[in-house]
Amino acid sequence: MRPIGRPAAGQQPESIEFVPKRELDRAQQENERLRKQRERLQKEIERLKQETERLRRELEAALRASRRQAAPHSRGAPKPNPHRPGRKPGRRYGRRACRPIPRRVDEQITVPLPECCPHCGGGVEPESGETQYQEEIVRRTIVRRFDIAVGHCCDCHRRVQGRHPLQSSDAAGVGNVQLGPEVLTLAAILNKQMGLSLGHTRQVLSYGFGLEVSRGGLYRALARMAHRAAATYDGLLETARQAPVNGMDETGWKVGGRLQWLHVAVSAQVTVYAILPGRGYEQAIAILGAEYDGFLVHDGWAPYYRFQCAFHQSCLAHLLKRCREMAHIASPAALAFPRAVEDLLETSLELRDRHEQGEVSEHGLAIATGKLEAQLDRMLGTRRRNPANHRLARHLEHERLWLFTFLHCPGLDATNNAAERAIRGMVIARKVWGGNRTWEGARTQQILVSVLRTCWQQGKDAFTRCVGLLRAPRAVILDIVPGAG
Repeated sequence: MRPIGRPAAGQQPESIEFVPKRELDRAQQENERLRKQRERLQKEIERLKQETERLRRELEAALRASRRQAAPHSRGAPKPNPHRPGRKPGRRYGRRACRPIPRRVDEQITVPLPECCPHCGGGVEPESGETQYQEEIVRRTIVRRFDIAVGHCCDCHRRVQGRHPLQSSDAAGVGNVQLGPEVLTLAAILNKQMGLSLGHTRQVLSYGFGLEVSRGGLYRALARMAHRAAATYDGLLETARQAPVNGMDETGWKVGGRLQWLHVAVSAQVTVYAILPGRGYEQAIAILGAEYDGFLVHDGWAPYYRFQCAFHQSCLAHLLKRCREMAHIASPAALAFPRAVEDLLETSLELRDRHEQGEVSEHGLAIATGKLEAQLDRMLGTRRRNPANHRLARHLEHERLWLFTFLHCPGLDATNNAAERAIRGMVIARKVWGGNRTWEGARTQQILVSVLRTCWQQGKDAFTRCVGLLRAPRAVILDIVPGAG
């Protein structure tokens, strides 16, 4: 062993450089200052990251809110140089048309010439004539009085009374003054289909027909109408459960000022609404049943995947919208992934269109679908560092099995636009008058809206059917239910 402090054989002694204590203290102070500055900057960077993430989330929420249930003409930014609305002048005007001449004339009025010219006061000599038609409504309410014969049965001695086909009820005494079936049908269409509140519906009946009725009277009358239509609603519900394809969606709805949920199921033949206290699986099976084994088209809401017997199609429109919104705010480094997902989904829609046009065979469709799925697997196999891209990748992994169902089963819709359109009218009604005050009102709402929407969907006259329903002496099921009538 060598003595401490002495160099080993063949080594040069180490040179020791002495630093003045003042410089050493100054260097240590500078080092400490730089360390504190680094810690402060690191905290500031962390704070800025959190603030950036918060602003990004708020921006995404604002973008979603600006497009959620908006009218078609108010979505997105307006065009910088839009075309002038209305008809074009000159040859570009298009086909000239006017209202057709009415097939009947209820009132004919002769309009004579004035005695003198309205401009100079000179005499007027007749030459020829012109014809003008005017289609007008008449503000008139018809009051019918039914003198009902009453008797009793000779065998069972029960009370028997007559009934006219125009009557909608057998009630007498306290209920001897009633609203007619055409009034109730018009009120139902205004309130349930067109979204007017009961107060505005009352005003339409007053201004348009001189009929005075209270909001409470309309509410009770519509509730009785819904009771008549309950059997038809049950038939629509059973039809939806047996339909091979259903699109589902839900939106918030108030009952008694508390948040509930309005659900809709749209099939090829019927549309069914239900107002329920929640938006989970238990509420969804109240419409379709737990054993539903058809195709379910939806927006990817997790409870829908609990229909284990069903085949699912996740809405591509929602995913495309999400990718485009991400692309608006993504950094250049994070932009590639949402763009790639958007291109992949648009390619799948183009493949569907080409197959429908006969450009791609069944075998070619199957091969192209497999390539799209393999491309998606490769995209999801890469780890994403950006938080937004990571969330999108996790969502796509969850939806992976149900993105291209419409390619495996040609004819299936790739979006749940049908359910979105069916629920839009209810969203408008909710924004106008808020919802229902009672669960009885919610029941009336779901029954009448289902009947009116299904009539529109099938191209059948809702007015005449609802009037016939109210005039029927006993409960009937409307012919909008397949197999009924």
